[in-house]
Amino acid sequence: MSEDIKNEEIVDEAIDNETVTEEIVDETIESEQSTEKSELELANERADDFENKYLRAHAEMQNIQRRASEERQSLQRYRSQDLAKKILPSLDNLERALAVEGLTEDVKKGLEMTRDSLLQAFKEEGVEEVPMDAFDANFHMAVQTLPADDEHPADTIAEVFQKGYKLHDRLLRPAMVVVYN
Repeated sequence: MSEDIKNEEIVDEAIDNETVTEEIVDETIESEQSTEKSELELANERADDFENKYLRAHAEMQNIQRRASEERQSLQRYRSQDLAKKILPSLDNLERALAVEGLTEDVKKGLEMTRDSLLQAFKEEGVEEVPMDAFDANFHMAVQTLPADDEHPADTIAEVFQKGYKLHDRLLRPAMVVVYN
C-alpha cells in the first residue's frame, strides 16, 4: 500500500507539475501575444501617424499650388499697371494739346488719332476712365469745392482738372475734380 500511495503521490506530483507547466506555457503564449499585439498596435499607430503627415503634406502642397496660381493670375491681370501709370501723363498732354485753339485740321486729326490709339491700347489691357457721374471718394480727389445750390446738388462734379483711370478694379490714378458741396 505504501507503494500505491507513493505512486499516487508521484502521479499527483506529475499532474501538478504538468499543470504548472501548462500555466507557464499559457503565460508565455499570452506574453508573446501581448508583445505581438503591442508591436502591432505600435505599428498601426505609426502607420496612422505617417498617413496623417502625408495627408497634411498633400493638403499643404495643394494650397501652395492654389496660391501660386492665384498669384500668377493676379500678376497677369495687373501686369500693365506700371506702364499705364507712366503713359498717363502723355495722354493728359495730348488732351491739353487738343484743347488748344487754332490748331490746323491736320495737326488736330493727328493728335486725335494718337490719343485714340493710346485709349484703344489701354482698353485692351483693361485700363478705363473713372466714371464721372457723381463724386465718389474712392475714385475722385476733390481739389476744390463750390457751394451747392438748387441747380447743382451736393456731391456732383462741377469740373474735371485731370481724368482718373483704373485697371480692372484697381485705381491707377484718382480724378482731380471740383465738387459742389
